[in-house]
Amino acid sequence: MNNTPITMVLVLVRDGDRILLGRKKRGFGQGKWNGFGGKVEPGESIEAAARREFIEETSSDIRELRSVGQLSFTFADGQPELEMHVFAAAELIGEPQETDEMFPDWFKIDSIPFDEMWADDQYWLPLFLSDRRFVGSFHYADETTILHHSVIKLENCLADNGTQFCQLALAEINEADN
Repeated sequence: MNNTPITMVLVLVRDGDRILLGRKKRGFGQGKWNGFGGKVEPGESIEAAARREFIEETSSDIRELRSVGQLSFTFADGQPELEMHVFAAAELIGEPQETDEMFPDWFKIDSIPFDEMWADDQYWLPLFLSDRRFVGSFHYADETTILHHSVIKLENCLADNGTQFCQLALAEINEADN
């Protein structure tokens, strides 16, 4: 069995008091509201994958991507581990359109449909909305039940190199989860 995590990307767009989410129309997570993203292809950079996935899922583009977080997902049922790189996007180019995979819609920040999203979103999305950087680890029993989790705000990582320290902390969390 291959223990290499699958590298994924997720793009979120905030515009003032609104956030752009998409309802997944097929595949893993069907019916859930989420950001836009997917797997990084072999030889593709993480940022290039984020832009490609956003374009494919919205038929629009973004001028700027900023890395804001990294999330790790493990599953008790043996599904492969997912390593998710989270990006904030700024300045849309074109209006998001429905595609075969996603139905995009804007939500007021105080009306985000957390009950129709992945269970982990309630733990890290508020950090994104507060312009905080973060790392997190989530271990799911199934697609709806989190067995245990940890989320660390990057500014809470006290070391000479906070990002490196937080990545080490995330690795230790993942090791403890296994």
